[in-house]
Amino acid sequence: MKTLLFCMLGLSITACASKDAKNGNKDELSMLIGTYTNGTSKGIYSFRFNQETGTTTPLDSVEIPNPSYLIPSEDGKFVYAVSEINDNTAALNAFTFNRETGELCLLNTEPTLGADPCYVSTNGKEVLTANYSGGSMSIFPLRKDGTIASVDTLFEGTASGPDTTRQVTPHIHCAIFSPDGKYIFATDFSSDRILRFVLHPKDIVPHLSAETTDVAPDSGPRHLIFSPNGKFAYLINELSGKVIAFSYEDGKLEQIQSIVADTTAARGSGDIHLSPDGKYLYASNRLQADGIAIFAVNTENGTLAKVGYQLTGIHPRHFNITPNGKYLLVACRDSNVIQVYERDKNTGVLKDIQKDIIVDKPVCVQFVPPFNH
Repeated sequence: MKTLLFCMLGLSITACASKDAKNGNKDELSMLIGTYTNGTSKGIYSFRFNQETGTTTPLDSVEIPNPSYLIPSEDGKFVYAVSEINDNTAALNAFTFNRETGELCLLNTEPTLGADPCYVSTNGKEVLTANYSGGSMSIFPLRKDGTIASVDTLFEGTASGPDTTRQVTPHIHCAIFSPDGKYIFATDFSSDRILRFVLHPKDIVPHLSAETTDVAPDSGPRHLIFSPNGKFAYLINELSGKVIAFSYEDGKLEQIQSIVADTTAARGSGDIHLSPDGKYLYASNRLQADGIAIFAVNTENGTLAKVGYQLTGIHPRHFNITPNGKYLLVACRDSNVIQVYERDKNTGVLKDIQKDIIVDKPVCVQFVPPFNH
């Protein structure tokens, strides 16, 4: 475990990144694991993951407090990770990333101006963080060298939901860019709504211009994703345990279905992802019967039909699917393990292949494709 090092801008960034080997093996992915660091974990861990065999090789690690969510840049050269801290030291961190060695090198850090950032996304020009306890969304301009500038826009959510414990203060849980690149969508957990912002070529319109899509009271919207063809969107709701399907066109979300993912009413639904071909949707549940609900997707009209349920380790906060669709990896926070499941591409069903990756308090799994792929 190396201690945290800062990259100096300029030549030392090149030195830190080193000369990556041009590995064109499409089966070899770089994998990044974000963790909570209140146990034995020190920060972010990198691995090599073979998406054909399901085997894992440890690479490197870097110390950073509570990197509970992270995202690589599209070209894989940079990584942006939150430090989920419940005070004014909460931050967004920018790293260079060496896909050959797995080395991460810190470029710079900026405060999120909102406590407990728990989600990060980027379009290559800006980086967004959803700040859960701060009840806000932060927007950071990106410089050409991969560093982040200070917060440019900060939008604060509201609290109007009926749950007098979970929705008493504002919480923003997810902030993403639309597939057409025109909008930002954020989940306003405590007001049971999705916020929409318009992107302009150079900036974002003032925050008061946000438009909303309401969902049922006491839903607790958590994570939103879009279908591969960009025609549909799916929302996992933490409190209701339901997945809501929407049609999507030019910034407009129209609800077409609501279907239960958590049949135990544990009020702890977590993450949501589609298979790369868009034919199956997966949603994780926590607190009771921890596991993943499996749905078949009607790719013509966007509706879902439940086809199975896979029990997992404890507290499956986040999971991800390999680019080839063969494996689904689950970060089970309270079991201190990442479980590797093989997907049946015809049925969507999952099979534990018993190739667990032992990491203390894992909460985020991200893949970086190889070079020349």
